[in-house]
Amino acid sequence: MRMLNLGIVAHVDAGKTSLTERLLFESGSIRRLGSVDDGSTTTDGMELERRRGITIRSAVAAFTTADCRVHLIDTPGHTDFVAEVERALGVLDGAILVLSAVEGVQAHTRVLMRTLRAMGVPTILFVNKIDRVGARHTELLADIRRLLSDSVVPLNRPTDFGTRNADVVDVAPDAEVLAEHSEAVLESYVDGEIDTTLLVKELRSLSRAGLVYPAFFGSAITGVGITALRKGIAELLPSTEPAPGGELDGVVFAVEHGRQRFAVARLFSGSLAARDEVTFARRNESGAVVVGSGVTTAVLDASGERTTVPAGGIARIGGIALRVGDRLGSTTLSPTPARFRPPTLETVVTAENPTALFTGLSQLADQDPLINVRRGQSPGSLVVSLYGDVQREVIASRLAEEFGVEAEFSAPRVVCVERVGATGRALQSMGDTSPVLHWATIGLRIEPGASNSGVLFRLEAERGSLPAAFMTAIEETVHATLREGIFGWQVVDCVVTLTHTGYASPISTAADFRGLTPIVLAKALEEAGTVVCEPLDEVELEVPEKLLSAVLTTLIRHDGLPETPLVRNGSATVEAVIPSARLREFHRVLPGLTGGAGVLTSRFGGHRPVTGEPPTRTVPLTH
Repeated sequence: MRMLNLGIVAHVDAGKTSLTERLLFESGSIRRLGSVDDGSTTTDGMELERRRGITIRSAVAAFTTADCRVHLIDTPGHTDFVAEVERALGVLDGAILVLSAVEGVQAHTRVLMRTLRAMGVPTILFVNKIDRVGARHTELLADIRRLLSDSVVPLNRPTDFGTRNADVVDVAPDAEVLAEHSEAVLESYVDGEIDTTLLVKELRSLSRAGLVYPAFFGSAITGVGITALRKGIAELLPSTEPAPGGELDGVVFAVEHGRQRFAVARLFSGSLAARDEVTFARRNESGAVVVGSGVTTAVLDASGERTTVPAGGIARIGGIALRVGDRLGSTTLSPTPARFRPPTLETVVTAENPTALFTGLSQLADQDPLINVRRGQSPGSLVVSLYGDVQREVIASRLAEEFGVEAEFSAPRVVCVERVGATGRALQSMGDTSPVLHWATIGLRIEPGASNSGVLFRLEAERGSLPAAFMTAIEETVHATLREGIFGWQVVDCVVTLTHTGYASPISTAADFRGLTPIVLAKALEEAGTVVCEPLDEVELEVPEKLLSAVLTTLIRHDGLPETPLVRNGSATVEAVIPSARLREFHRVLPGLTGGAGVLTSRFGGHRPVTGEPPTRTVPLTH
């Protein structure tokens, strides 16, 4: 049977989880239709998800439609959990982007669509809630084509929309849209003799290639349009036939904690079963690739059945301490570019029981590595990275409910970075101190690196001048030391070169090099100097033309730098750069400024030097 890994993504409250529930119910995978409102949905398994009515963690379920086994991945819709979405997108064969027929194209909808297109994920659009008051069709379809893609191909249209009697009627694929991507359709279109069979064939091919986007209207609550959507999933999205044999290749995209810890992985080739030995590659804290191995104690498929999972499947793996991002069956690891913004906030967390706090946050970081738990400056405090207030509230609730920890969170602050300003050098030899404190000689040079290059460690000293263990100690310590620069922020995008080495055999140990490296590197960094840089967002604004002046004034007041607006048909589009620290405030005032008509999308725009007195991280965050 063919297999398809399908993700469902949407702006929060578009009805994504309700659609997941409906697909499982209609396929017979579940006997009772759950509800988000009463907290009885299948994929929102956490009590917190049921209570808040939002998806927090990606969840995997399975159903069969036609001759296709679908592994359904329900992802969070709130932007604070966008990291969960990013991890899921990397393992998908196809996606359903859910929109609300009432709210239409929302800010996060555009971010998701842009990302799906950039990653080449074949996508079906499902316009939900056609039975709700305020539902739209023609106007909304025009917005979808203008704001998301002009390659949208509607395959039905709603009738009596906005009422309880809302239904759908099938329509033929738009030959004009298909003709833009297919020579055969174009020839048929120009000749004026459109072949319906050809349209269906080309629609299937172009959809699976991610060149056009089929669109279905319907309602997850009433079930209208779901039959056509299920057919579209099987026919219009690419699936794979499980191939026997082959070397294991897969990637871990989630970790589940219950009575047993499971790593959730997509298998691209090979197969996996209980008691299999698995080799995997991962990056350590210094960014180096390390290789590990282990034997599975249990392997479950997407339905939770203990079985052998073939290529194309989703495997829940027990018995091996796999992490998110681990590459299975590999000894190498290629860098994968981040499609969404990294977390740009951080907060200090404290509790009466620091040990329980560390245990709880460590387990949450096991599921979401980007919260990046690390030690704070005050005893017992921890620092975590955040996307926003909702994520902070969720972490607090999970600590209380799952670990019995009542934690206190400081006010979040924006995370800056430090860039090296010039070239700095330092050298310390074994005879420079009396008595000798470190039986080691180390010379280091630090200089600016290319943007987004990270920290590069290079060797200028004679290769073989140090035992491998001493060299590893220096490199690992360099990466660890640069997590805090002169002003306390992480130092990024630089090159550290080892220029001088020396040791005394058999007295010298790796500990000597670990102890001396921070001293030498700090001197080199002090000579080079650093510049504190704040995170930026690149934003795109769409506002009514008559409100453009007021919006630009407010944007500039929030330290935004707008480009020349593009005005067309009474609407103005503005691209701008704004500090991440001011974006949240601007986002809050925009609805009142535009009467709800303003649409803002943003993406991470890198860093720029801070003007004025640089903020320091060495001052503890205040509650």
